[in-house]
Amino acid sequence: MAHKWWQNAVIYQIYPMSFQDSNNDGIGDLPGIEQRLPYLQKLGVDVLWLNPIYKSPNKDNGYDISDYEQIQPVYGSMAEFDKLLSQIHKHGMKLLMDLVVNHTSDQHRWFQESKRSKDGKYSDYYIWRDPVDGHEPNNWHAAFGGSAWTFVPERGQYYLHLFAPGQPDLNWENPAVRESVWNIMRFWLDKGVDGFRMDVINLISKPAGLPDAPEPATYGLTEALVADGPKLDDYLREMNDKVLSHYDIMTVGEMPSSKPEDAINYTGLDKHELNMVFQFEHVTVAANPDPRLGKWNDQPVELPQLKRALSRWQKALDGRGWNSLYWNNHDQPRAVSRFATDDPKYRVRAAKMLGTTLHMMQGTPFVYEGEELGMTNVHYTRLDQYEDLEAINSYHELVDEQKVVDGQTMLKYLAHMSRDNARTPMQWDASKNAGFSKVQPWFAVNPNYPEINAEKAVDDSQSVFYHYQKLIQLRHDSDLVKFGNYDEIDPEDTDVFAYRRHYQDQTLLVISNFTDQTVTRDYDQGHPTAKLILSNYDDDLGTELRPYESKVYVFKE
Repeated sequence: MAHKWWQNAVIYQIYPMSFQDSNNDGIGDLPGIEQRLPYLQKLGVDVLWLNPIYKSPNKDNGYDISDYEQIQPVYGSMAEFDKLLSQIHKHGMKLLMDLVVNHTSDQHRWFQESKRSKDGKYSDYYIWRDPVDGHEPNNWHAAFGGSAWTFVPERGQYYLHLFAPGQPDLNWENPAVRESVWNIMRFWLDKGVDGFRMDVINLISKPAGLPDAPEPATYGLTEALVADGPKLDDYLREMNDKVLSHYDIMTVGEMPSSKPEDAINYTGLDKHELNMVFQFEHVTVAANPDPRLGKWNDQPVELPQLKRALSRWQKALDGRGWNSLYWNNHDQPRAVSRFATDDPKYRVRAAKMLGTTLHMMQGTPFVYEGEELGMTNVHYTRLDQYEDLEAINSYHELVDEQKVVDGQTMLKYLAHMSRDNARTPMQWDASKNAGFSKVQPWFAVNPNYPEINAEKAVDDSQSVFYHYQKLIQLRHDSDLVKFGNYDEIDPEDTDVFAYRRHYQDQTLLVISNFTDQTVTRDYDQGHPTAKLILSNYDDDLGTELRPYESKVYVFKE
């Protein structure tokens, strides 16, 4: 296996709006990120990934871009970006930008020109279709509810938007669109950024003829039909040939609905496309049995299901591709609340246990802001507390319009699964507004910030923060952690997640108790060559596993 710098790296994801407000307007910004670089350096991460910071009307929190070469004014100026990039590099870290090129904002000048007429320079930059029998061209459903088509009277046609109406999909069939995208990428790479996370990149090639999705039309069925389209390979190879191969960078493609064989196809170690994908299999377990409700549910994750999803990717990509490892991000609820417990009695141990389980796997780990503190879901109880388009639209569509579910049940589902859980401001200290801002933040701080915050964590040698620091250091120091293969143990065990990794003459044994009960498991951890290298308890009781206990052993073979 050819070893690349990003295989040794741990990525830290920053949601700029919620990270640190430096000028007291209630919104996080670029100077705020710069202010916190010493903290990130102390944690030990190698790469910072910023959610979109480009100019945007913010209909979908920056994922609707109106100008790819300007900074969103509330975040700062291009000069402040250049300074931040320089400081990130001076602190020994790299920067990953979010590349959003499946769609633009409807305020982008390309779309403004495109909707004017059918024969201008930009008329074919988007996907336009004539009405069919006076209605939408097909039954595709948009991610945030409703039809994926919006009618524009000026053209007498519908345009496609797989997400919000303010996010029209680009027409990648048009070579001029692709060249425009390559130019955007070169603009940022020539500034010195170190790579891209590519938003829903496997949706850019639409199926020929845009056929109807199976009924009943849901976004899930639409996405499955669109994902991994017929020309995706061609587009990614062209991207690599024209742009990526000319820079020493890392790329990760967000690929909903992708399977391991897709990932190997697009990111295989012998391929010339991307380095790794974000897959969704482990974060979509425990979906609602009613397909109309999709992800909206409040049921706990069944451990064998979770293990199957993660193990499948570990085994399939070993020696053939490279995994991205993540529990949560800006689109997912908080990991400790979703996969373990945020009960104050066990939260710290549970957060450490989740970190250990994931970081000891093969791949590049991604830490989402606040995960290293064990930040939790916010547990909202009213719809007016939510900010996210997806949560609000889903409530209105499923409760008010379709009456699929009652309001109280849907509020429980939102509290468990809403993206807003990840978007509350970063909890820096116990002062007003959690040290995020001196004024009222754009979005309410989680009320538990006096107990869960970075200042407190850095002062406590037993905190989740220092456990993550150890996990990161272990990865940096150990080829066994980086490159070892993967053997699952007892995949149907409903309480314990255990696996082994082998590399050269060493074996790593990872054991995690996902329950609040004491259980007993013997995986030969008493072997004379076994050495305990990491635990979230101070002592080792051998085969006895206490609530949320997680242990890592190394064996000589």
